[in-house]
Amino acid sequence: MAPTHPWTFRPRFRRNAFGWRSQPAMQRIEEAVAEIKDVAAHDPALAAEGAVIFLEKLSPAIAQVDSSSGAIGRTVNWAIFELARIIGAAPASSEQRETWLQRLWDAGEADEIPYLEALGDAWGLACGSVEVASEQADRLLVGLREAWEGPKKGQRSFTGESHCLSALLAAERYEEVLEWVEKAPYTMWHDVKFGVKALVAMGRPLDAVAYAEEKSGTSDSPGVAHACEAILRDAGMEEEAYANYAFVVHEHASYLNWFRGVTKAYPTIPKARVLADLVAHTPGKEGKWFAAARSAKLYDEAIRLVQISPCEPKTLMKAARAETLKRPKFAVEAGLAALRWQVEGHGYKAVANDARDAFAITMRAAEAAGEVEAVRAQVRAWVENPPKGENKMVRKLRECLGEER
Repeated sequence: MAPTHPWTFRPRFRRNAFGWRSQPAMQRIEEAVAEIKDVAAHDPALAAEGAVIFLEKLSPAIAQVDSSSGAIGRTVNWAIFELARIIGAAPASSEQRETWLQRLWDAGEADEIPYLEALGDAWGLACGSVEVASEQADRLLVGLREAWEGPKKGQRSFTGESHCLSALLAAERYEEVLEWVEKAPYTMWHDVKFGVKALVAMGRPLDAVAYAEEKSGTSDSPGVAHACEAILRDAGMEEEAYANYAFVVHEHASYLNWFRGVTKAYPTIPKARVLADLVAHTPGKEGKWFAAARSAKLYDEAIRLVQISPCEPKTLMKAARAETLKRPKFAVEAGLAALRWQVEGHGYKAVANDARDAFAITMRAAEAAGEVEAVRAQVRAWVENPPKGENKMVRKLRECLGEER
């Protein structure tokens, strides 16, 4: 018997090797994939065997890892597709490939979390050829036909449905993919996406986009939007991709990062247009785009936005402090906006001293801009006739004005 290759990853991926910590697990997964890729450069068959070994060991090793953030799941899915390509590209006899596929199937069956669900989506890649994929599809169609056409249609599941559709796709049996998606008991994206891919492979990108939206009933689902954006961009339809899907695909909890995500993905579209489109996409939240506008050096627009709707006062104070020497007039407007929204009761965990700090920052900017009296008059007007009534911020600003005298 040939000696076993001394894979570095092998002893690291023992059962429950990582406890609950996701970061070390993700790092080790990335290292294992890199190791296997390095071997693939000079011995593809050995690399494929290593990929199968790794996927067999993966789920038991990370079974206890905290997956609540989704980060470990994304890393695993990435690894599955990277390794499926290596397995598919490796030269192998029909018996060897059959053995690899059976071991992968068994690993998926033993996966309780489940972490290896994406193996089904990558099945066609692992098959390695149209012929093997077609053989796998025919074998898997037995179970799919029973689940989707049998007397108990819709009442029983078949764990190999994704494997089957993926194999049909790799076998270039595109019409059959579409026919079987139509037969699915329930219209779900995890089946529909194979029909979308089949239409793309048939050279029908616009039909694929329409099919994705029609079958899913929406263009706002992240899965649908990601797929449609990629299809349109690959077809050279950048403007259509941007207008219809960019804001869903690149949405982020942080408005600044949302803006940065879209501008990074579409560098040819002017930042001013991206900002305006995002503002229009989120009516009533104009002020939340202040930091994005400032990052794009759209200073006038940044001030206009915070005059329409609230922005976190601390964000405005930070901007005013940073811009006092370089752009004192902008700093004055940002500081006044911070004071206005504080007076009107906005601000995360706001305390009275926040108003004092905002006042001090704004007055320093006013001195730099030569607008001290105008700024003081505006603040005095707010505290003498508070737009939302008396509150701790109003009282603190009244103190600040008194101390200045």
